[in-house]
Amino acid sequence: MLRVGLTGGIGAGKSEVSRLLVSYGAVLIDSDKIAREVVEPGTAGLAAVVEAFGPEILTPEGTLDRPRLGSIVFADPDRLATLNAIVHPLVRARSAELEAAAASDAVVIHDVPLLTENGLAPLYDLVVVVDASPATQLDRLVRLRGMTDAEARARMAAQATREQRLAIADLVIDNDGPLEALEPRVREVWAELTARAAR
Repeated sequence: MLRVGLTGGIGAGKSEVSRLLVSYGAVLIDSDKIAREVVEPGTAGLAAVVEAFGPEILTPEGTLDRPRLGSIVFADPDRLATLNAIVHPLVRARSAELEAAAASDAVVIHDVPLLTENGLAPLYDLVVVVDASPATQLDRLVRLRGMTDAEARARMAAQATREQRLAIADLVIDNDGPLEALEPRVREVWAELTARAAR
């Protein structure tokens, strides 16, 4: 099994890279998806988040009001640390379960947005970074995700810098250009990953 950490700044195109890798045969363990699962209604994770942040972070239906919680934690590093201390251990435990279920010769891609920030690079056989310039990230967040300029800049500022991410990369996927340019590079990286997994 080859354990690959995949990361990239918000708006860099990591989701598209994940989708392509899965289409080639990778096993994907998506930390963001798991982070949503561990705070679904009825979970211990959601109960702990409500205890820490109060019932006002719930929608009338009893689900987590993500935009509201985001506006709280992305404006306050201490509150963000509180949230991470609740969610991250739950995500790690679920990720370990999913990895244990994968085939012994699988290329397992751990899609981890905060891999750099949390010093997780040593946990993987290698790290792949999806890279885009801050200007490209900002444009995508405003144009494609409907964020305001200020919201987009706050999200980007809460993450590691481009330089910090590139410093831990074993392989870099440049996604500063159009989507058509991405696929050939991801295919090259997949060939490298499958070659390493076969060793």
